[in-house]
Amino acid sequence: MHKQITFDTAVRWTSIFLIVVAVIVLLNYLSNVLMPFFVAWALAYLMYPLVKFVQYKLKVRSRAASIILSLIFIVALIALVIYLIIPPMIEQIIMLGGYLNKFISTHTHSDNLSMYIKDLLSENRNAIEQFVLQHDIAGTVKSMIPEFWGMLGRTYNMIIGAGAVLLALMYTFFILLDYEYLTNNWIKIFPKSVRPFWRNVANDVEKAMNSYVRGQCLVALIMGILFCIGFTIIDFPMAIGLGILIGIMDLVPYLHTFALIPTAFLALMKAASTDSNFLVIFLSAFAVFCVVQVIIDMIVTPKIMGKAMGLNPAILLLALSVWGSILGFIGLIIALPLTTILMAYYKRYVTREEE
Repeated sequence: MHKQITFDTAVRWTSIFLIVVAVIVLLNYLSNVLMPFFVAWALAYLMYPLVKFVQYKLKVRSRAASIILSLIFIVALIALVIYLIIPPMIEQIIMLGGYLNKFISTHTHSDNLSMYIKDLLSENRNAIEQFVLQHDIAGTVKSMIPEFWGMLGRTYNMIIGAGAVLLALMYTFFILLDYEYLTNNWIKIFPKSVRPFWRNVANDVEKAMNSYVRGQCLVALIMGILFCIGFTIIDFPMAIGLGILIGIMDLVPYLHTFALIPTAFLALMKAASTDSNFLVIFLSAFAVFCVVQVIIDMIVTPKIMGKAMGLNPAILLLALSVWGSILGFIGLIIALPLTTILMAYYKRYVTREEE
């Protein structure tokens, strides 16, 4: 607290601050260009253990062939998950159409939904024509022009997004080809005097990421299994598919709570198909959410993740918001370990609490 601040120290810290600000501004300016590269690094980091397993355990001599086989396996796994989730959801939507037809035939004395809509338009034809004629056609056309340009803009963004995905996959492939060389020699971009510090930082980041990614994946797997079991016990629709979806969403902390939306929809479907009480079905599913969350928070997460990643929920939500705005979905995944590392280094080098 009584350490004298010299002119050299002030200049040094000011320079460091300005360099950090300049780097942040530059990254923000080049975010659209750098994002595919950062995403590719993250994908390469996640895929590297699988590529090593294919190359050395399965005796595939070519690294390129190992990468291609790993990509095929991942795509097949994603397709399997989609197969378990999407077709049952489409079936539920088709069932909803049947329930709507049943409701309309019961309450409106019409055979199906399309006939009911047609009759409704016929009965109100004069009112619709009067409404259309009251509005200026030129004004309507003018209001449609922005929508047209918006549609063109969305189409352009979709094309650019597809190109970015292909570029990220190309980056990933070439990074994995020389993954060992790149990870061992990146430190040479720094002067020799500061290489030990940045090597220690990289080692800490690697340890935190390894423990977090593996731990969070295991927690998400256990959560998905528990939800599958819980939904099966209460005979909930799409028990397996919904459990898998929740497990995938839990890769980002607290994101699985949004699964309550499709859960309510499925509860409505079951209530309509069985003439049961919707509130009872939904509360049963919500009880499964509560029980599984208690098991995960009280038993699974402390055993697997330990206290190394423990953060206050408010700090965690702030970290998710900040890193998510900077790096998108990848930022949501790595928010917890990066925030933990930054706080640890702040205590070590700024407040000196860990000395």
